[in-house]
Amino acid sequence: MTRSRATPLPRNVRLLMGMRTARSLGQGAMVAAFALYLHAMGWTGTAIGAVLMGGLLVGSVLTMAVGPLSDRGRRRAFLIGYDLLQIVAALVAMFTVTPWLLVAAAIFGGFGRGANGAAGPFSPVEQAWMSIELPAERRSSVFSRNMALGFSGMAAGALLAALPAWIMGHALDVQSYRLLFLLPLLSSLVSLALLLAAREPRMPPAVKQTEAQAGDRRREENRLIGRLALVNVLNGLAIGLTGPLIAYWFAVKFHRDLSVIAPGLALGFVLGAFGAMLASRLARRRGVVHTVVTLRGTGLLLLAAMPLVPWFWVAMALYVLRGACNRGTIGVRQALTVGLTGAERRGLVSSVQNISLQIPRAIGPVLGGALFHAGYLTIPFLIGAVLQGLYLLLYVRFFGKHPAARAGIVRAS
Repeated sequence: MTRSRATPLPRNVRLLMGMRTARSLGQGAMVAAFALYLHAMGWTGTAIGAVLMGGLLVGSVLTMAVGPLSDRGRRRAFLIGYDLLQIVAALVAMFTVTPWLLVAAAIFGGFGRGANGAAGPFSPVEQAWMSIELPAERRSSVFSRNMALGFSGMAAGALLAALPAWIMGHALDVQSYRLLFLLPLLSSLVSLALLLAAREPRMPPAVKQTEAQAGDRRREENRLIGRLALVNVLNGLAIGLTGPLIAYWFAVKFHRDLSVIAPGLALGFVLGAFGAMLASRLARRRGVVHTVVTLRGTGLLLLAAMPLVPWFWVAMALYVLRGACNRGTIGVRQALTVGLTGAERRGLVSSVQNISLQIPRAIGPVLGGALFHAGYLTIPFLIGAVLQGLYLLLYVRFFGKHPAARAGIVRAS
């Protein structure tokens, strides 16, 4: 086991991790700045939430098609198309404030979503590709390391977004905000260059089974996929109520601007990277489900406490710590997800994972934005905490005994 973990990562995996790091810089900048950019132009909280919802819904539609199609091959081509789309969206956002063009760029560019460097609706392609290149016992560790790189890039991007405000010594105007779209543009160009150096992955040989065995296996996989969708609906709605609007919430509740909000968000991403490495270590000792319950249970308590404190820096500290707990588990949860099916259906199961998160997460910003705009700055957090609690209960019940939840555990000698 020790020898396996010391083995160098496959070349494609290293390139995919580099792509995530590059993309995350632009995504981190947009998480910090995009909602505040729309706010500076006079958009209401409901309108901002609607734009974010549109991006998530369009992403869900694309995911439905892309994931299963990628199981047939040409994963590299799908990702090339994604990076090209991001380049076009960033260019449009840089050169126009026409509402319908800006909305279209935001929807297809995923601005403000914060995908941690993943390829947005095309991320099932990446997950399936990495799972093909890695043995089961290495997935939790490598997926967590991949997430840590994404969070580190998001932190750097958020800080870069705040740099102009620090230099000028005042809040950004609309024109200055538009220059920040250079960050997702350059990030996508670097990601595309790395992707062009990667090679199309080879599918592993199918396991030989009788027709009856294949049917039984397919039914069991379908049952697990259905359970995955159910728990993710709860998780996605909980995240969507507050997550995409968190910079806007800090601005409305505490009357702060990008120059102080962005560093806090950046610190949250940095601790998210540490959380990912911590989750990897815990998963090797106790398994995925125990790790998820421990870290996300702590995050749930911090989420409920955030809106109750009256001081900006205390609320930001709670947000940062919660980010370390919640974000840290993403890699190990992805590793469990791709272990629920055979290699020939990993694009499908990764798509279900994303869709069942994205659709309810798309509803969340509209509900949360409307409540925030009406002055209800606490209720969305409390509803989210309740939903997170239900999610954890069902996660344990559904996946606590599955072999994928215990893959890669290192027994103490």
